[in-house]
Amino acid sequence: MRGLSKFRSGGLSKILFTGAVVLVAAGSLGYKYWDYLTNPWTRNGQVRANVIQVTPRVSGPIVKLPIKDNQFVKADDQLFQIDPRTFETSLDQARAKYDKTLDDLSALAKQVDAATANVSKYEASIIDAESEVKSATATLVKDRANFIRYQRLLENGTISKARFDRAEAKLEIALSNREKADAAVSESRSNLLQAKANLAQAKANLGAPGEENAQLRAAKAAIREAALNLEFTQVTSSVDGYVTNLTLRLGSQAVANQPALALVDVKSYWVDAYFQETFVGLLRPGDRAIVTLMSYPDKPIEGRVESIGWGIALEDGSTGSDLLPNISPTFEWIRLAQRIPVRIHLGTLPEGIELRVGATSSVLVMTGTHGSDGKVPLQAAPTFLQ
Repeated sequence: MRGLSKFRSGGLSKILFTGAVVLVAAGSLGYKYWDYLTNPWTRNGQVRANVIQVTPRVSGPIVKLPIKDNQFVKADDQLFQIDPRTFETSLDQARAKYDKTLDDLSALAKQVDAATANVSKYEASIIDAESEVKSATATLVKDRANFIRYQRLLENGTISKARFDRAEAKLEIALSNREKADAAVSESRSNLLQAKANLAQAKANLGAPGEENAQLRAAKAAIREAALNLEFTQVTSSVDGYVTNLTLRLGSQAVANQPALALVDVKSYWVDAYFQETFVGLLRPGDRAIVTLMSYPDKPIEGRVESIGWGIALEDGSTGSDLLPNISPTFEWIRLAQRIPVRIHLGTLPEGIELRVGATSSVLVMTGTHGSDGKVPLQAAPTFLQ
């Protein structure tokens, strides 16, 4: 009896101990489950990054293609080269046109100098012609006075008719000289006006002086444009990233302003997590987030809520055929919560993780942690939550 009592006592202790362990484990599991359910989580997350569409600025056949599909490239690494020969020729032509422009401007400057000299010449001729008018006028006044005096003397019989005739002829010559002097002044003024018009035209043809000259600036711009087009034949990477979906081949035609390949910026990864709208009100920018990739279920990634989307695409009410709205049928007693995008900024990646655009992830946001220092160790979410 005593042995049976000891056996029963020992068995009861084992049962109690086992029960306590089970209760503690169940309690811990329940607590963790409650913790994960209390904080919003979603399995609808995707890795995103800036995908740069590499677009050539000029057209031409590809003569160099040193990259391969899915290759990593650094910023300023060559992606491909377009045949530069056509653009080298264009640059030579632009430089030749620049030299010709300099020669043309030099000739136009000489025309301006010549037109300026003509203006000065006709200004001087006007002065000379006006001086001749003054002299002819003085002679005319004197000869007219003599003619009037000789006319009176002839009437009195004091002088002969021959002497009077000579005075009359001299007056006519003075009148003719005055008219010629007046005509010379008019002609000189007309020539001056024409010379000034020619000077204005010559200056207009020459344009502004020095570096402000429009023809010179246009020639320089043509050289710059040709040089840029030649530079654009070398297509380089703008960021560190991965070449993706490369379909180019040597000899294929690159078309200006048409995307040629995609480049994934390795410094721009983030996660878009789509939370039910019922949980969005709990989230705040700066809240800690636990990101677990489907491809790395045991390596959680530290993250922070960066921003919360302000809208999603409209399904019901969008325009359909005949410009009528599309309305999907619904069950009045069932309302499906919409998914709102939440942008998660990723922290330092654990060793061994390689991010790929479009990869699936689970995201758990720890509400009320937007002011925390983030020193609490991360733990991967249970598999059934991922």
